[in-house]
Amino acid sequence: MSSGVWPGPEAVLITGAFLVGYLKRFGTLGAGVGSQVYIGQLLAYGASLHLADSWTAVLAVVVAAVAAIVPRVLSGPAERPVSPPVGGPLEPVSPAQRSRELRMGLQAALAAMIIVLLSDAFRLEESAWAITACTYVIGASTADTLDRVRRRILGTLVGVPLGLALLPVAAHAPLILWLAAALAMVVYAMALPERYDVACGAYAFTLMVTLAATGEHSTLLLAARAWETLIGGAIGLTAAVLVLPLRPQGDKST
Repeated sequence: MSSGVWPGPEAVLITGAFLVGYLKRFGTLGAGVGSQVYIGQLLAYGASLHLADSWTAVLAVVVAAVAAIVPRVLSGPAERPVSPPVGGPLEPVSPAQRSRELRMGLQAALAAMIIVLLSDAFRLEESAWAITACTYVIGASTADTLDRVRRRILGTLVGVPLGLALLPVAAHAPLILWLAAALAMVVYAMALPERYDVACGAYAFTLMVTLAATGEHSTLLLAARAWETLIGGAIGLTAAVLVLPLRPQGDKST
């Protein structure tokens, strides 16, 4: 059934999904800015923020900037460039072609728009989770996207049940849940460069236990978020395969 109002509030995430891919043309800094814009939109959507909450958002940006910049400044020589994409280098972009980052942004935006339409038609419980999944599975090539989807599915199928298993602890020992979430985020940060499946599992686990710690104990709702995450990954993969597909360097097929 249609909700009667289109587009829904989650439609704002379409622009963030586009920027996550497109701003990668500016390197690591651009990729970080794109993700921060999307995460900000996601949090604002989840908290139902309005224009009156702008100053709170500005304060949060300042706090986040300090938290992100100070450790990097203090680490000095320990800073190293990020690893290259799993899918390998991409083919050079000719003047007749769109840039790879533009295509990645369009793929993510289109997948997000499809999810908004599905949410309007079928009232998805957690469409924002599906949009997040389709946004972040878009890789530097079609093969890379396929690999990321596979790893994300594996990680989600492991992390979500582990998180759900701790639901009985939520009411009696929320501190244990927060400690488990903190440990999982350490695992996420360590695994992300080379073990995307492990990182996705840790991230899914963290989401489950933090929601439980903040009072969300509905197994059906948490399971819906996991299921719609998988739907988002599948839609993201479909967009990557069918819409301006990217091929690794050396592949001359059309």
